[in-house]
Amino acid sequence: MNLFPDIRKAYSKDHLNAREAQRLAEFIAFGPMVFQTSRLMIKFGLLEMLRNKPMTLEELTAEAKLPEYAVKVLLEASLSIGTIIIDPDTDRYSISKVGWFLLNDPATRVNVDFNHDVNYEGFFRMEESLLEGRPAGLEHFGNWPTIYEALSSLPPKVQESWFGFDHFYSDSSFEEALEILFSYHPSRIVDVGGNTGRFAMRCVGYNPDVKVTIVDLPQQLGLMREATQGKPGAERISGCPMNMLNPESEFPGDINPDIIWMSQFLDCFSESEILSILQRAVRMMKPDTRLCIMETFWDRQQFEPASFCLTMTSLYFAVMANGNSKMYHSDDMIRLIDKAGLKVEEVHDRLGQGHTILVCKINNK
Repeated sequence: MNLFPDIRKAYSKDHLNAREAQRLAEFIAFGPMVFQTSRLMIKFGLLEMLRNKPMTLEELTAEAKLPEYAVKVLLEASLSIGTIIIDPDTDRYSISKVGWFLLNDPATRVNVDFNHDVNYEGFFRMEESLLEGRPAGLEHFGNWPTIYEALSSLPPKVQESWFGFDHFYSDSSFEEALEILFSYHPSRIVDVGGNTGRFAMRCVGYNPDVKVTIVDLPQQLGLMREATQGKPGAERISGCPMNMLNPESEFPGDINPDIIWMSQFLDCFSESEILSILQRAVRMMKPDTRLCIMETFWDRQQFEPASFCLTMTSLYFAVMANGNSKMYHSDDMIRLIDKAGLKVEEVHDRLGQGHTILVCKINNK
């Protein structure tokens, strides 16, 4: 298995001694309590107060305007979790390095909101989801086959956290991605799974002549039109409704794109579905068309915490999103690309929050 160096180091050896391993096992067993305690330490402002200065239980209780019992159990749990420390001589609590990252790291904050608002209650049905190959946890919100049909109908706070998660990881790579795409001088781009049109808007803002067609579900195209209406360049963005899960649904044949763009898109599908989508994309391509796939592959991360986030996100796909997709190893994606009749022309790693762009062309061999 191909793994970038930091991932190989972390995943190929057992690094813990027996006592450390035992503690981590208990940490896992109490995982729901760890998560909710830490979330409330943020929400109630307790970590923020302790970042500013060391404080006693009485001082925190008074400033937070919370019951002393609530503050005390949260503080004692947080000591065990490791997000705060205490000076036993003064009984003053202060924030730890872990607590600092929990409070200040943008990715971590996005992940906390996403897991609480979107995933938490549905994950009680993870076993059912895995055994049946369907997103059983999504039924917490309603009766939809996948979360993508549900997005426009989810509660506002859930939508906010879902889009916050999605946009955070994609937006960080946009600037570098635009430089790569426009190095090929495209005049027509097809953005497959373009969602609310954020990347399409960046494209028409980057180049005054380029036209973008977003291919997505009708519900998503409605959200896109609302989000882009009246903005400069929006007149150069069009929409084409298509359900990728329908193998009979073909990409529009009259666009002749220079670039087909799939960003954080193929991870929403199973391997057989990805192959079908790529094969249909090939039928839309000219000999000089480039298909650019941007994904966060868990094996190609510079640092291990990113791989951890990605393999955990695979479980979101299993339980909440669709029941059969994941964050892929790049070898698996390249195998499907080859099988679809394409070849990888270039690979661009370490874009934004650990993205990779695979630039593909038709394989004429």
